[in-house]
Amino acid sequence: MYIFASMNISVVIPLFNEEESLPELHDWIVKVMTKHHFSYEILFVDDGSKDKSWQVIEALAARNPSVHGIKFRRNYGKSAALNVGFEAVLGDVVITMDADLQDSPDEIPELYKMINEEGHDLVSGWKKKRYDPLTKTIPTKLFNWATRKMSGINNLHDFNCGLKAYKKDVVKSIEVYGEMHRYIPVIAKWAGFSKIEEKEVAHRERKYGVTKFGLERFINGFLDLMSISFMSKFGKRPMHFFGLYGTISFFMGGIITLWLVGEKIYKSAMHIPTRNVTDKPLFYLALVAMIIGTQLFLAGFIGELVSRNSSDRNKYLIEKKL
Repeated sequence: MYIFASMNISVVIPLFNEEESLPELHDWIVKVMTKHHFSYEILFVDDGSKDKSWQVIEALAARNPSVHGIKFRRNYGKSAALNVGFEAVLGDVVITMDADLQDSPDEIPELYKMINEEGHDLVSGWKKKRYDPLTKTIPTKLFNWATRKMSGINNLHDFNCGLKAYKKDVVKSIEVYGEMHRYIPVIAKWAGFSKIEEKEVAHRERKYGVTKFGLERFINGFLDLMSISFMSKFGKRPMHFFGLYGTISFFMGGIITLWLVGEKIYKSAMHIPTRNVTDKPLFYLALVAMIIGTQLFLAGFIGELVSRNSSDRNKYLIEKKL
């Protein structure tokens, strides 16, 4: 465990098989930090690389005491790498960037200024001009549009940009898991950090290697967005969701059943020919609605029991205390 006094900037770089780009990226960051007289640390998080990335990191750390590394035994994904990096950083401002040299370290001073002097909680990069194929840019725009609509963060164009700056309190207050790295601004907002801004940044063509993400990330991204939306609103009160819709479903099914039974009784009393209640398709739809309603209500009840017994059921973020 390394211990430093307060420092200006921590740069967190998650990576997977990026041995070729790491020396150049390191030298570029150091050049920027030295020019602007920042105290800094560079934390490389090796997400189970199969190439010589870790040996490169060890060599960089041997000649620069500001370089540190964390290596996973296997590939866990970018979210896990960022979460571990966030737990370890010491800087007042935390910068994240990808290791493929598509993010420019020259953006760091302005990002630092926006956090440290202008008082933003989080600044997300926007690669307005991209060097990606249409198969990547078009789905990305659709997901960014959907995320803006669902999250209410309307001033961000690119939620998934790897180049971001955070106030230290933000990264120490949020948890990133699964593939939630795409929605860190959303997680931060729902954790109470509302000063979220955007900065247009340069996007550079990949110089080494190939992209590590396929088209399946868009499907996973949509599922993660649904998950995080639900957890943020109903994570601590699942009965408010399942119980509400379960009650509505059961109530509607019950009303239809009573109406069918009442109709049968009335027509029988009036000697009007009518089919048996069990011969009507509507009866079975009503029965299904009542069964689904019961299941939803029970799901909400079980979820409430789990939530109330959770270790963080009363975990709240406190900004100030007198």
